[in-house]
Amino acid sequence: MKTSAALAHSITWKSSKQSYLTALLLADRDLVDDCLRGYAYFRWADDLIDISLSSRDERTAFLARQKTLIKKLYSGQRPMNLCPEEEMIADLIAHDRNPDSGLYSFIHNFMAVIEFDSNRRGHLVNRDELATYTVHLANAVMDGLQYFIGNGYPYPRTPDRTMAVTGAHIMHMLRDMLEDIPDGIVNIPVEAIKEHGICMDDLDNESFCMWVQAQVEKARQAFQAGKCYIDSIDILRCKLAGIWYLARFECILKTIERDKFRLRSEYPEQHCLAAWIGVARLGIKATGEYTYNRIRQVLPGAQRQVALQHEVSMRSYPAIK
Repeated sequence: MKTSAALAHSITWKSSKQSYLTALLLADRDLVDDCLRGYAYFRWADDLIDISLSSRDERTAFLARQKTLIKKLYSGQRPMNLCPEEEMIADLIAHDRNPDSGLYSFIHNFMAVIEFDSNRRGHLVNRDELATYTVHLANAVMDGLQYFIGNGYPYPRTPDRTMAVTGAHIMHMLRDMLEDIPDGIVNIPVEAIKEHGICMDDLDNESFCMWVQAQVEKARQAFQAGKCYIDSIDILRCKLAGIWYLARFECILKTIERDKFRLRSEYPEQHCLAAWIGVARLGIKATGEYTYNRIRQVLPGAQRQVALQHEVSMRSYPAIK
């Protein structure tokens, strides 16, 4: 039987190469396995809810078991009858360094996201429900990111802290829209359906495209605010994780714009070689600027001119398209 770490590596590698490489390259060395356990556990739970558990009663029973398990684990109890995937969350919680840590928020907010997805299938949701859904996801991602990368560092908790993830979630919902609707998951608030006269049987019409355009602009504004927060982070590995995360969803945003706000069922552009090269270039550029800024803080007068020339050189790379 695989250990929970080996299983977490396997699940994450198969599900998301970017998430796997982010954990492997950027997480604190002693938290790499736990970072992968966190991703893999919720990937497993989400897939069960979305694919394997067909009835509402099955999904409700599964979620109740997981919530009870997490509560017991945080109270110091470890049940004996855990499946291999549940061993991942058990080991992750056993390693939690502080009951008030970002890990606790990461787990509980992601569980709230999965519970929402389970309960709303086949039902239209309103703006407030979708907004709460996004808040849970944004807090889960940021708290997890800052627990596994630079653990213990006093990251700034400014209002723009979760804006990058908020924008990414908007793009994520648009990206999966055509795939989710046949499964009874509609990420269009009921108010918008009425206000724009959106016909769910014809999502190629102008009224729907106008709504998509508004969502893209909302995501763009969130990305701009999120970049300000990422720029303020002093931990290079966390900065890189944020830059790479944003780049993935900005690629989708640009594709939807090029498509005149008409959605597709697939977006292979985000996985192509050019996308990976673009991500690598962004990482190199950010690392160079970070290094220069660090050097500038300690260099006296004349030596700063050398650093300035380095900065000019770094900024001369062609823009990422």
